[in-house]
Amino acid sequence: MKIAKIETFTNEFVCFVKVTSDGGDVGWGQVAPYHADITAAVVHRQVAPYALNQSAVDIDNLVDLIPEKEHKFPGSYLRRAIGGLDTALWDMRGKLEGKPVCELIGGTPGAVRAYASSMKRDITPQEEANRLSRLRDDKGFDAFKFRIGAECGRGMDEWPGRTEEIVPAMRNAMPDDIALLVDANSCYAPDQAIEVGKLLEQNGISHFEEPCPYWEYGQTKRVTDALSIDVTGGEQDCELQNWRQMIDDKIVDIVQPDICYLGGMTRTLRVAAMADRAGIPCTPHCANLSMVTLFTMHLLRAIPNAGKYLEFSIEEADYYPWQYDLFVDSPFTITNGMATVTNTPGWGVEVNPDWLDQSTHQVSSSKD
Repeated sequence: MKIAKIETFTNEFVCFVKVTSDGGDVGWGQVAPYHADITAAVVHRQVAPYALNQSAVDIDNLVDLIPEKEHKFPGSYLRRAIGGLDTALWDMRGKLEGKPVCELIGGTPGAVRAYASSMKRDITPQEEANRLSRLRDDKGFDAFKFRIGAECGRGMDEWPGRTEEIVPAMRNAMPDDIALLVDANSCYAPDQAIEVGKLLEQNGISHFEEPCPYWEYGQTKRVTDALSIDVTGGEQDCELQNWRQMIDDKIVDIVQPDICYLGGMTRTLRVAAMADRAGIPCTPHCANLSMVTLFTMHLLRAIPNAGKYLEFSIEEADYYPWQYDLFVDSPFTITNGMATVTNTPGWGVEVNPDWLDQSTHQVSSSKD
């Protein structure tokens, strides 16, 4: 069974990938959001030429072959494009075998504990505490992540004193059995990150994400070694050799690959396996309600070193207007703080035909 056609359906933010075999079998995947229209061009220019007429079931070969063929183009865009192909092929395989992807990779359908992930920094500490408390009461979340510092902030806060205020405000708003996580998004130099980390420890925060510029592994390592709470990271890393270094050198306590940024399920399984051999949990990054969160739900139901919870964005149309109306039926219902992976074959989701009709459609075919 060979790949006969690769299609993309895209706008600026989202690009779905449809792969059709020479026997007419179909699978749907997605590249990483943001500048997705650029990634769609990479799919057709730098991925499709090597994937067409290749086996549709030998995904491992393709995710190795394409970077070799395009060796002059390491980095994010090619990996994002490969991820669209990879995830579509996993969906096709699941439909062929009548199994959800989680079962194909060694897991089972079922519930996944979620943490409510805030993306906002333009919110006061009290407003943030209030809205997360409402979600605790309404949806049953028992874990929350909020933002500290400024994104790549060079040590600056979003406004002076916000971090020092929001950390105790969140702890005071939540019972002790509620897990609290923070994300600094590469804000701090090591000494400042360690100082902030001590504040987190004093307030029972259990997870300190991306404390230093994520590309400066030595800086992050200093913070990891200095603190008793979990220092986490890795969402931006898309090269397997970087992951080997991060894991071998124990740069972080918890790895956070993003399935779409890294290049799909196959490559993410490799990273999770590396981490498992090193005794490191894997809590992937999936910060919006496109297919990346669905992919992550399946992964967490299968890997032996799955972290404690699924990242689940709580932002609505004012923040992510593009994540709405993507699917016929949303796979993202939260009940008692849990998301659910169903036993529907493949990813178990149908892309909304109305959304597809409004997208930009491109086709690469073995007949071209």
